[in-house]
Amino acid sequence: MEDMQTLILNKPRARQVNWETIITVIVFHIGAIVALFMFSWQAVIVSLVLLWVAGSLGIGMGYHRLLTHRGYKTPKWVEYALTIFSTLTLESGPLQWVTTHRIHHAHTDGPGDPHTPRDGTWWSHIGWIFTGPAQRHDRATMERYAPDLLKDPFHVWLSKWYFIPLIVLGLGLLVFGGWSVFMWGIFLRTVFGWHSTWLVNSATHMWGTQRFKTTDDSTNNFIVAILTFGEGWHNNHHAHPTAARHGLKWYEIDFNWYGIRTLQLLGLARSVKLVSAVNLRQAASDAEAQLEVLRKVA
Repeated sequence: MEDMQTLILNKPRARQVNWETIITVIVFHIGAIVALFMFSWQAVIVSLVLLWVAGSLGIGMGYHRLLTHRGYKTPKWVEYALTIFSTLTLESGPLQWVTTHRIHHAHTDGPGDPHTPRDGTWWSHIGWIFTGPAQRHDRATMERYAPDLLKDPFHVWLSKWYFIPLIVLGLGLLVFGGWSVFMWGIFLRTVFGWHSTWLVNSATHMWGTQRFKTTDDSTNNFIVAILTFGEGWHNNHHAHPTAARHGLKWYEIDFNWYGIRTLQLLGLARSVKLVSAVNLRQAASDAEAQLEVLRKVA
């Protein structure tokens, strides 16, 4: 019964073209280019702050490590705040985002993975949102992969109206900051955030290093980690999906973990899941064994 349900939910669907998504992406990219000709230091500073709020507090700490993997727990008001910050990326609402990512982990780099590079680099980076279900999953799929969020009226409501926080933010930036701040804070910042997130889907499944032996192509990529506040330590993550900390060594910069740790110290995060020291020692042993094999071959 389980296998049959999996086949039904993951069977190939008609590859309808998502024109609304395509038009939105084109408009925002045009806006990002225009923003480059409206430079101001105020706009840069505001954009960087918003990039951190939306990308780190939002996507990294909110959508990903909290809602998708439940790597830690917070009071509901903190969870809702992080979720609202996530919507400022315009990467769909919590139900759709979480469903997509849980499907990715259930079928990583295999049949059913929404954005594996094995289906093409372009596809894994951006093409997958242009056709098919993308971030438009039906009720049955969401009930299978995100039943916990479907029970929460706030997440259900925000998933329908996820674009409202960005509109409110845009109006505020325009009124109090002017056109330069508006263009940078909405268009340029959003596009930069999109491509940074998409690099996790594409680049970290093609280029980088592997600390853990996983059944997929996930890698640790320093550049992507910097761009995404720590999401680029992707092999670490796929080896231990529920761990709230992805950067496992001191040199693996993980701002999202620093944020979660700060919440923990403030008493706003609890039940924080981490990778055990035993697993780390085993990974080091496996890495040494691989090096020894390479030495013998050489």
